[in-house]
Amino acid sequence: MHEMGITQSIVAIVAEQAAGRKVTRVTLEIGKLAAIMPDAIRFCFDVVAKGSALDGAVLDIIEVPGRARCLDCGGDLVLAEIFGRCSCGSRRLERISGEELNIKSMEVEAMACAAPADAATTRT
Repeated sequence: MHEMGITQSIVAIVAEQAAGRKVTRVTLEIGKLAAIMPDAIRFCFDVVAKGSALDGAVLDIIEVPGRARCLDCGGDLVLAEIFGRCSCGSRRLERISGEELNIKSMEVEAMACAAPADAATTRT
């Protein structure tokens, strides 16, 4: 299952960007044509995130539909599979969405600001 390796990479990237802050939510975009199973990513996420800055974070996945443009007639179509056929009969398609895997956003807890050490000292 390559989703485990993908999830490990996602957790590593988000943890690095969090720079020590606790991550509360991660939103991914996964294309329907990307050969990645969102349910497998969901399954792996909690296991991989355990003990990291992402431990307990909510994972949201947005599934992006496959779309293509016909290179013969210019028509747009939805793709359920990596290959398809335009209504004009052409198979010459340029895929324009559905193959992505993006970390769309992440939410982190705000770091508490400590008062400067000398701010509490009063001089007379």
